[in-house]
Amino acid sequence: MSRPRLIALLLALVTLAVFLPVGSFSFVNYDDDDYVTNNPPVRQGLTAAGVRWAFTAFHAGNWHPLTWISHMTDCELFRLNAGAHHLVNVLFHAANAALLFALLWRLTQKLWPCALVAALFAWHPLHVESVAWISERKDVLSTFFALLALLSYAKFAKENSRRDYWLAFLFFGLGLLAKPMLVTLPCVMLLLDFWPLQRFSLSNFKRRFISEKIPFFALTITSCVVTFLAQKNGEAVVSLAKVSLRYRLENAPVAVVGYLQKIFWPADLCANYSMPEKISALTVAASVAVLLLISVIAWRWRNSRPYFITGWLWFLGTLVPVIGLVQVGGQAMADRYTYIPSIGFFITLVYLAHELAQRVQLPKTIAIGLAGLISIACILATENQMQFWRDGEALFRQAVAVNPHNDVALIDLGVALNAHGKFDEALLAYRQAEKVDPSRYQLHNNLGNVLDLLGRRTESLAEYREAIRRQPDRAFLHNSAGNELAALGQLEEALSEFSLAEKLDTNSAAPHVGTAKIMFKLGRDADGVEEFRAALRLESDNYQTLATVAHYLAANENAAARDAKNSLPLALKANELSGHVQPMVFDILGMALAANGDFTNAIVCAQNALELAAAARLQKVEPIQQRLELYKNNQPWRENFRATNAPVKN
Repeated sequence: MSRPRLIALLLALVTLAVFLPVGSFSFVNYDDDDYVTNNPPVRQGLTAAGVRWAFTAFHAGNWHPLTWISHMTDCELFRLNAGAHHLVNVLFHAANAALLFALLWRLTQKLWPCALVAALFAWHPLHVESVAWISERKDVLSTFFALLALLSYAKFAKENSRRDYWLAFLFFGLGLLAKPMLVTLPCVMLLLDFWPLQRFSLSNFKRRFISEKIPFFALTITSCVVTFLAQKNGEAVVSLAKVSLRYRLENAPVAVVGYLQKIFWPADLCANYSMPEKISALTVAASVAVLLLISVIAWRWRNSRPYFITGWLWFLGTLVPVIGLVQVGGQAMADRYTYIPSIGFFITLVYLAHELAQRVQLPKTIAIGLAGLISIACILATENQMQFWRDGEALFRQAVAVNPHNDVALIDLGVALNAHGKFDEALLAYRQAEKVDPSRYQLHNNLGNVLDLLGRRTESLAEYREAIRRQPDRAFLHNSAGNELAALGQLEEALSEFSLAEKLDTNSAAPHVGTAKIMFKLGRDADGVEEFRAALRLESDNYQTLATVAHYLAANENAAARDAKNSLPLALKANELSGHVQPMVFDILGMALAANGDFTNAIVCAQNALELAAAARLQKVEPIQQRLELYKNNQPWRENFRATNAPVKN
């Protein structure tokens, strides 16, 4: 095996080893539910309907069909095994490290600088977010195709092969289908034309180098239009009224310098960097000065050190789509945005260091030793940073530690604590977020949820009403208020909230489920069953809806035998769709089995529910244990839905 191939293989293998621990990590409450765990088209695996959805839906404010299809493939192969989903990200990242080395080797034929750039890219802690976050599959997948496009383009430029030209075009298109951040890739191709391909000089620019990029720029324009429509449709684009143009222009240079700082000293990395209320004029001026200074140096060295301006403009140019001039979301910056841009800056640093080492005739052993120390430092920092991504609680505790006044991180920490059954701690996190910014309706909705779980229903209802006051057109808020009113015995008001929720979102099953529960409470079981049927027509593949209906049919002490029989297929389907990992669904499947006289399997399901609840660190497992004891005595679990409308919560 040749030395370059051996180095590429070693880069990939070491990268796999470095990131192997993510195979034991879980999904996090940071887009993973929206992208995978609670996304029916993705959860069902590879289906024709799912592929059509991937190409036609603007889900989560994005249009990246290839990314959706990759997640569907994971679910087809691994269901909801989070570790397997994580490891697919790692495989792409390892492949990207090898491809980057191959690209630089093809372009420059400088072995050790190529290897060090690829190693820094592969092992730098700034890239942990792109690799250890399942929802950021779009980063590693799009970069995989981007590097293939650049490899093909480099071969075309050197050999004038039309086949490689169209291969580059194809890979660029596939990359855009994975993540539209690649829109600046044609500009990177122009930079490579200058150095190292040396197809033109800045003083002797030829039109054909632009004309041959026209098909690529056409894809770029198309992708920009579709992406803007998708993000606007998903309400991801922040208006100028919320974030002014002046603020965006001030934040852009500050963010770029922030990325440079974190490349050199990757401390206090976290999942969410909140936007400061105000950016001082001195900070903006200093940031602009730093960027201008480096740019002037790059221009002065354009002939003597052409790699410097190529790498620097690669870094700046590929950051443009995510620098916040079109503000998407509420973050000031994000580690994931450096995944491709950092390559340019690593080229600038490494090739400059290589030239200086040659100029001072630094012994090769010392140079390799220094490169090794830097690589080891990156690996150690990456290993440390990865641990914050093991679950949602660790992730957002770190974000709050970096900035205790980050209300978004506090809210997300509350969600993670709530999911682990730590309701008192979740309430504390939400109250801290409320002190920072009480205006978010999501905060009041989450407060309502946790207060409900703590049995403080009156306070919970007040929070839901506050959320509705701030955002009256959200159907799920009216549905939550309806559930709380029903639990408090205010049935007519609850029905009114469910009716309004139905009008606001005609595709939601939740209001029908809420109405059905009230029908059962009023003794109108036939009407309740009809409402459940309406819910199932709307969301026949939503495991939560299926489980709720199965619960009522199986556990209702007034249910007919046919209801108990009908509950079992619903519970089985819910368990399959949930990936056999939800304790609540296993618990309800046990109820359905017991209602049908299969106590042996009901015991197994209750035990599975207890094990999963323990693994998820859920605290309230007593109801499951009570049911388990009943099944051991061949007794089904029965509830009087006339007396209570509160669902089983474990």
